[in-house]
Amino acid sequence: MTALLEMRGISKSFPGVKALDNVTLSVRDGEIHAICGENGAGKSTLMKVLSGVYPHGSYEGEIVFDGRPARFAGIRDSEARGIIIIHQELALVPLLTIAENIFLGNERAARGVIDWPRTFRETEALLAKVGLRETPGSRVETLGVGKQQLVEIAKALSRNVRLLILDEPTAALSEADSQALLDLLLELKAQGVTSIIISHKLNEVRRVADTVTVIRDGATISTIDAAAGGLTEDRIVRDMVGRDMSQRYPERGRRAGDVMFELRGWNVWHPEQKGRQVIRNLSMQVRAGEVVGIAGLMGAGRTELAMSVFGRSYGRAISGEVLVGGRAVDVSTVDRAIDAGLAYVTEDRKTLGLILEETIRRNATLAALDKVARGGVIDEARETDVAEGYRRRLGIRTPSVFQRVVNLSGGNQQKVVLAKWLFTDPDVLILDEPTRGIDVGAKYEIYGIINQLSAAGKAVVMISSELPELLGMCDRIHVMNEGAFVGELNAAEASQEAIMSMIVRE
Repeated sequence: MTALLEMRGISKSFPGVKALDNVTLSVRDGEIHAICGENGAGKSTLMKVLSGVYPHGSYEGEIVFDGRPARFAGIRDSEARGIIIIHQELALVPLLTIAENIFLGNERAARGVIDWPRTFRETEALLAKVGLRETPGSRVETLGVGKQQLVEIAKALSRNVRLLILDEPTAALSEADSQALLDLLLELKAQGVTSIIISHKLNEVRRVADTVTVIRDGATISTIDAAAGGLTEDRIVRDMVGRDMSQRYPERGRRAGDVMFELRGWNVWHPEQKGRQVIRNLSMQVRAGEVVGIAGLMGAGRTELAMSVFGRSYGRAISGEVLVGGRAVDVSTVDRAIDAGLAYVTEDRKTLGLILEETIRRNATLAALDKVARGGVIDEARETDVAEGYRRRLGIRTPSVFQRVVNLSGGNQQKVVLAKWLFTDPDVLILDEPTRGIDVGAKYEIYGIINQLSAAGKAVVMISSELPELLGMCDRIHVMNEGAFVGELNAAEASQEAIMSMIVRE
């Protein structure tokens, strides 16, 4: 196969940092090419150079696309050549229909008037191509994340895409939706569409990629041809982090104490849909020093459970009892839940976990401002000391706690979220997808922090869509389906097959 894309000697600098250093990338026509690397390695910066977000002249090096030099002044230029990027944060308008979203900015019109019959016909053809059975007139807000991802791909296909770039396409998807999306990429490959996929899920990379390029610290480390052999997860991880990782999950002593956290007969109803019960008579216990996982498909009710317990942040007509240290506690508001010793690390750190435009210092103390205040006024010196302490303790990679959180990598952002809740000194930590969207090196560091918390006698509830993660980290795993626990497995008997069979049986 000939090269569709050549990026030669690409370097890009920002004040005080060289983000890309002589990066080389070659993508063959008709292949699926994966780009792997730790958060902050330069993957997104490289794609922004390619798409014209960073225009020609703002970087060094040369781009050749489809045999011709590519000197893009902006995204419109790259899209005109058939290069389409689908970002992790989807760029759809929720209140518009599928058809309107697909052709937004690329309307099918005659003499300034939209041709709706043609728009709907073409939308139906595109939806059939991506395997989406919704009608063109369905509003995007009614679709799940997996279906919205398919709408984005249909939108790309409407623009005669030559090179489709997907940034963490399965990060927010269930296992079933992830597999469906990967199958679609293989189908598009068969139809001649070239793809670049950026992903931290190495099992998915190995499944679909023809070639893998690993970037570390802004430089190209290796390019691996799957057909030539040697494409293993261990090889990719070693190139990503610069060292062997014989174990993905750090060892820890398993010494559970007394029951620290208990739920009894917990029931939650949907906040808007009357008659729909989301959590059904659920009970569980977590001992001090224990990490208990909750597994289940997307829509099983895992996040709804966590949010309803933490200050009743989700749901209505909530009933049941929460006990901490054997004592019934009031968790009817977030403040009361915090006072009762609970902390909740949300799955959506960028929207619900952090104030991105604020500093590390301010974010780290947000959940317990009274601890850094005197007479109702924040003591900034005390606040700085607290943030600096957590920066060292958690290994947050930043030159200063005055750095804005938006400029941190995903792994370091997640550490700031953990710092925020550790500062409240909780007895119970509920971690909802704690490693979503972060690389294997940063994951290992987060796992180490979780082990430290359990060793300190905290009770940890861990929700994750990655079954290997639950198997590697948890003492026990509850399996959840349709708002109820359908099984429980201890570490010795748990396996991916056992978990999935419990879900399927229901």
